Amino acid sequence: MKLRIQGNSLRLRLTQKEVAQLRDRNRVESSIEFGPGQTLVYKLEGSFRDKVVTANFEGQTIHVMVPMQVMREWIESDQVSIEALSQASVQLLIEKDFHCLHKSDKQDPDAYPNPLANTLECE
Repeated sequence: MKLRIQGNSLRLRLTQKEVAQLRDRNRVESSIEFGPGQTLVYKLEGSFRDKVVTANFEGQTIHVMVPMQVMREWIESDQVSIEALSQASVQLLIEKDFHCLHKSDKQDPDAYPNPLANTLECE
């Protein structure tokens, strides 16, 4: 899962494998280690309790919760993203990770096929 933080926005991009894990286990997580005891963990999880998408930061963990119905609809459809505004006014974007159209090398084989690949010529 890719994490992008810019300004007051948080973006999570998931590969097909990660979406399948989210479907099967209702959660997916990743982390980055900056040094001993300095690990940032970020999690995406389906929730039966929450009615809206929420995000919080506790300790060294970013935790994004998505209502189960919203998550299931996203997983099982061609819907690309889930957008929300958190309770703390953080813009949240959760999306399926597509193949890049302009970089033919180092493509993630688990990324979703880009729906624009047949309509645009790549450099």
